[in-house]
Amino acid sequence: MKKQLLALTTASFVVVGAAGHAKAEDLTLCWAAWDPANALVELSKEFEAQSGHNMSFEFVPWPNFADRMLNELNSGGKLCDLLIGDSQWIGGGAENGHYVKLNEFFDANDISMDDFAPATVYAYSTWPKGTPNYYALPAMGDANGWFYRKDWFERDDIRAEFKKATGKELGEPKTQRDLMEIAKFFQGREIDGNTVYGASIFTERGSEGITMGATGALYTFGFKYENTPGKYDMEGAVNSPQAVEGLEFYKELYDCCTPPGYTNSYMSASLDAFKSGQVAMAMNWFAFFPGLYADPVTGGDKIDFFVNPPQYQAGSTLGGQGISVVSYSDKKDAALEYIKWFAQPTVQARWWSLGGYSAHNSVLNDPGFKDSQPFAGDFLVAMQDVQDFWQEPVYAELLLAMQKRLHDYVVAGQGTAKEALDKLIADWTEVFEDEGKL
Repeated sequence: MKKQLLALTTASFVVVGAAGHAKAEDLTLCWAAWDPANALVELSKEFEAQSGHNMSFEFVPWPNFADRMLNELNSGGKLCDLLIGDSQWIGGGAENGHYVKLNEFFDANDISMDDFAPATVYAYSTWPKGTPNYYALPAMGDANGWFYRKDWFERDDIRAEFKKATGKELGEPKTQRDLMEIAKFFQGREIDGNTVYGASIFTERGSEGITMGATGALYTFGFKYENTPGKYDMEGAVNSPQAVEGLEFYKELYDCCTPPGYTNSYMSASLDAFKSGQVAMAMNWFAFFPGLYADPVTGGDKIDFFVNPPQYQAGSTLGGQGISVVSYSDKKDAALEYIKWFAQPTVQARWWSLGGYSAHNSVLNDPGFKDSQPFAGDFLVAMQDVQDFWQEPVYAELLLAMQKRLHDYVVAGQGTAKEALDKLIADWTEVFEDEGKL
């Protein structure tokens, strides 16, 4: 992703007044092609019935989603009236004028960001970060979590062998080191006549995969992007001894405990490895957990879930997205009407019941939420300690640099963890210098 793709600017404007008076329109909502998108199609039928608008959807597979949508935005395209864009896009969406600023619309329609989980408002909606300037409504809460073969973990013979090998009881890992120990125990083990492996993790280089996976370890060991938020002072944060230890850990987990040939794998590969019975544990986004639990072969009582384990501190890699009105749309009034409808607590409850991840406090704080799904309580815990990648307008360049440095070290075995992180600081420093921020 070259910088020129992110450089387009457009005039900003203010949206005031209430939604609900737009003429009947054909609206197109753009998002990634995955299970929650199917749930949103079902949910949106209620909006169509109530509003008279017709909803169309443009869903793009994850490996192509960023390129396709960012090119659409940077060209001023009119394909998308509404866009559920990744959290990292919020800076570029705001500064480059791609997204409508929603503050006055929210005020006019009694939509309060206090009604949504603070972590999601901060990550999905605000720019500059932490300021009350909103360019999206939290739409899809998400974090990177774990799931495992509960039926294997509960077998008496496997539990006895683990106790003999480690002196410990086999159960959900409480730390990253526990996770490694369990993965090593299962690696190459024969279960029911099949050779199995420890864990499926993210190693993909082309888009965001290895960064999203490795940061799950890095955050828990103490990796930070800056020593001082907003100062871009990366030396001693990105390459701290704790960050180096975390990256060494992730490489060891890759080397010791993944299936053969697992060199360029992301969401689909992780799911496939688990569903095919290859691995004892797998990382992936909470967004996939409803489908995993419903799987007729490895779901139900054969699966269970856990939050990314802490090491020196708690931390989970943030996923999820906000929903924005695209500034180039000719149907902004109708698009805003959708935002107003989607923000209602009753709609948010329905969203959760269909398989989406509501960020609305009325849903998350409901006394029955934790027991509504076997992964619901874990989701609440994960969202308390999420961390996100840079949300700078030039995030694509920053991301590609991290993808390269991590993959070169973790998968290709080039150099040391310290060297990889030192080179990453040099890459990021060049980017920020070009932006005039250093």
